[in-house]
Amino acid sequence: MTKIPAPLFAEDELPRYARHIALREIGGPGQARLKRARVLVVGAGGLGSPVLMYLAAAGVGRLTIVDDDLVSRSNLQRQVVHAEDRVGLAKVDSARIGLAGLNPYVAVEPVPQRLDAGSAARLVTGHDLVIDACDNLETRHVLNAACTAQGVPLLSGAISQWEGQVTLYDPARGAPCFACLFPVIPAPGLAPDCAEAGVMGALPGILGAIMAAEAIKEIAGAGRGLRGRLHIHDALWGESREIAVRRDAHCPVCGPVHGETG
Repeated sequence: MTKIPAPLFAEDELPRYARHIALREIGGPGQARLKRARVLVVGAGGLGSPVLMYLAAAGVGRLTIVDDDLVSRSNLQRQVVHAEDRVGLAKVDSARIGLAGLNPYVAVEPVPQRLDAGSAARLVTGHDLVIDACDNLETRHVLNAACTAQGVPLLSGAISQWEGQVTLYDPARGAPCFACLFPVIPAPGLAPDCAEAGVMGALPGILGAIMAAEAIKEIAGAGRGLRGRLHIHDALWGESREIAVRRDAHCPVCGPVHGETG
């Protein structure tokens, strides 16, 4: 087993990560990278809940959570980081409480606001990875532009009804950005949210676990990530498939109009 520099971890912290450290692809160096990592998670709802829980359990050193919503009872069917006794509390504060009970060695910074064009760049700055677990396309486009401008990888997931998808947007390293795949925000009513369309309760757990696994791999430098690949899971039929995705040379966000060669 690879040794880890002791000062980085508390004496009673290391046993938590023993199964990670035993993995050849993570080991001591990978666990140290997780400990030093700063991850921004936008959205503390269905997808954000399992992502946050697994990243906290994995020992990611600092998690910044951005969400402006409050916990409601309708959330509890799928947003597993929250609890009945925290209904009415800000989701970021509820998530902080839940994560503290899971791993007290993770620093959690709650940001009770909606990410917008005025705050996106500031919130992205200083993070090694950004995770898009939000539920509206306007926020996704703003977040994508900020991550693209700063060269920060954006791990993004989306769900509806029985199906979800995950990919890693990273034009700084050859992968497309969100706007390459979804350049236009649909007109109102054409892309209903979960409140309108419904969602099977376990679906965000499935997709959120995949997102957490991809985040751990990305930070630890293990395996093959989802750059240039869109992973799609259909829970109704128990099927998964993958689509190759490429950068759009004329993308208004990451294309040559912004000084790149595409």
